[in-house]
Amino acid sequence: MNAITPLALLMDHDPGHVPVMLAEILDALSPHDGGRYIDGTFGGGGYTRGMLSHAACTVWGIDRDPTAIARALALSADLESRAPSRKLVTVPGTFGAMGELLADEAPFDGIVLDIGVSSYQIDEAERGFSFRHDGPLDMRMSQSGRSAADLVNEAEADELADIIYHYGEDRMSRRIAAAIIRARAEEPIRTTARLADIVRSVVRPDKTGIHPATRTFQALRIAVNDELGELQRALDTAPGLLAEGGRLVIVTFHSLEDRLVKRALAQAAGRVSRPSRHEPMTERFIAPDFVLPHTRPVLASEEEIRRNPRSRSAKLRSLLRTAPSASFRGSRS
Repeated sequence: MNAITPLALLMDHDPGHVPVMLAEILDALSPHDGGRYIDGTFGGGGYTRGMLSHAACTVWGIDRDPTAIARALALSADLESRAPSRKLVTVPGTFGAMGELLADEAPFDGIVLDIGVSSYQIDEAERGFSFRHDGPLDMRMSQSGRSAADLVNEAEADELADIIYHYGEDRMSRRIAAAIIRARAEEPIRTTARLADIVRSVVRPDKTGIHPATRTFQALRIAVNDELGELQRALDTAPGLLAEGGRLVIVTFHSLEDRLVKRALAQAAGRVSRPSRHEPMTERFIAPDFVLPHTRPVLASEEEIRRNPRSRSAKLRSLLRTAPSASFRGSRS
C-alpha cells in the first residue's frame, strides 16, 4: 500500500472544482502537524485537501449536501488507507450548528468557512442553482425541504418582493415579483430557464453585462437555504470554539455576507465604536481575547481571477484568538 505524499494529496482533486483563494486560506490558517481544524463548508474538499497537504493534522468536514458528504467519506477512506497521520472526520449538518455538532471536540486550531455555492452545485443543472443550464428550479443545498420552485409558486407578491430586495439588493424587486405572479397564474414556474426569462422580460440588462436574473437567483438561494441565518449562527459560535492561537477564516462573495462577517469579527476583536465616557473604566478597557490579523479584506490575486473568474468577488477576513477560553483551560491545547 503506497503512502500518499502531501503534494499528491493537494493535486489529487477534481479538476472541475477550483477552491477559491486556497493559498491565502492556508496562509491565514497556518495549519501545523497535530493541529485540529474545522472545514465548515466542505463542498468539493478543496480547503480540506489543502490543510491535509500542508500538515499531518485532523480536519472535521461539515456539509449539509449529501453529495458533498459522499465525497468527504471517500476522501476519509483514502486517507485512512494511504496517509493515516492525516485524518478527515465527516460531519453531516450545517456549519451554523458546529457548536452543537462538535462541542465535545473543541477547542480547535482553526475554522474555515467558504460562504458561497459549491462549483459542483452551480455546474449541475439538476440542482437548479444557475440559469446558465436549464434544470428544475430547486436550489436546496440539503436536497430536502422547501425548494425555490415552492417559493416562487406559493409566496405572496409582497414576500417575493421583500426577498428579492433584501437578499438580492435589486431595486426592481416589486416589478419582478409582479411578473412572477402573472406568469405562475398561467402555469407553475418549474425550471431555471423559465424563471430567468420571466425576470429578463421586465428587467433590462445594465452596463455591467450581468444577467438581469442574477440578483433574483441569489435572493431565492439565500432564502431557500437560510444562508444569512446560518452565517450569523456560525459567527456567534465559531470564535468560542477556538484554542489560544486559533484562527477563524471566512471567505464571502457578496456584500450581505461580508457586512455580517466584518461586524462580527470587529466586535470580537474589540474594534467597536467608542463607548460613552460615562461608562465605568473597568468595563471600557477590558482587553479582548481576539485580534484582527488584517483590518481590510484580503482579495484574490489578478492571476487567480484570470484563472477562476468566480474568485473576483471573494473577500477573506480572519480572526486570531490571543487568550485561552475559560471553557477549555486545562483541556486540549
